[in-house]
Amino acid sequence: MRYARLTPGHGFKPANSFLYYLQRLTVSPPLRGLCVRMFRNWVRARHGISLRVSAPAQLQLLDRLHAEGYAPLGNVLSKNQCDDIHAWFADKVLTDRQNDGATFTLARVPPAARLAEYSLRDIVRCPHIMALANDSRLLELAERYIGCKPTISQLGVRWSFPSPGLRSDLQTFHRDSEDWRYFKVLVYLTDVGPGDGPHVYVRGTHKTRAPVRLKIQTDGEISREYGDDRLITAIGEQGFGFAVDTAGVHKGTPPAIRPRLMLQIQYSLFRSYAYVYEPEPCADAFSFDRYINRLILS
Repeated sequence: MRYARLTPGHGFKPANSFLYYLQRLTVSPPLRGLCVRMFRNWVRARHGISLRVSAPAQLQLLDRLHAEGYAPLGNVLSKNQCDDIHAWFADKVLTDRQNDGATFTLARVPPAARLAEYSLRDIVRCPHIMALANDSRLLELAERYIGCKPTISQLGVRWSFPSPGLRSDLQTFHRDSEDWRYFKVLVYLTDVGPGDGPHVYVRGTHKTRAPVRLKIQTDGEISREYGDDRLITAIGEQGFGFAVDTAGVHKGTPPAIRPRLMLQIQYSLFRSYAYVYEPEPCADAFSFDRYINRLILS
């Protein structure tokens, strides 16, 4: 599987482009809500919905995700599990997010590198990651938030490095537009303090109207438009995870002190038409729900 943004020359099928821009152009919250209800009822009819009763703690997380667009999950991985993940990726190849042709290992990071990510092939074989992505509590949260059986539509492990020069767009306030309805579970695989590249989210902006043409915004513009009291800065030790609806305004702060390693799991209503999917084989694939994992695992 490979991910690529919808840009000319990347081999996207016309149907993919049409479906991607259809949901991009539907920016009115009431109209998007109507489409989501229609689509999730279709998925329910085909794939059913869980009848389990959610625990009070799960309902509190769901309420907070609905209300704020952000919900802390606590430590979803132990220190030992994080150590296993680091050991697995120690000699694996990274691809520069800004330059697909530039690859390197963690021992040879170029001074100018800002963001780099591992291949899906290495991610699905890494200890603990697929088990976490299919954890019953996360799948329950995803099903309740989306309203039907979810799809894992992205899985990534990315380093952010302290680096001089201009920020990446991902490190400037922006909105995502991945699908009609979705959210991400982000897990810090390194300790993240204020200077280590924390994720910052503008509370409640997932419920506001997005512009037809997505744009990046400066810290000053966000402060004037929303006020600093709406900013949520996610700080935590390695293993800390949080759910976030990135249709709202957010950014990953550029790390100034230590590099940050983060796992990203995206749950959505459908596939994201911003990506080309090439599912990878995995020894444990048989133990995971085939529909939920169909874009990731062959």
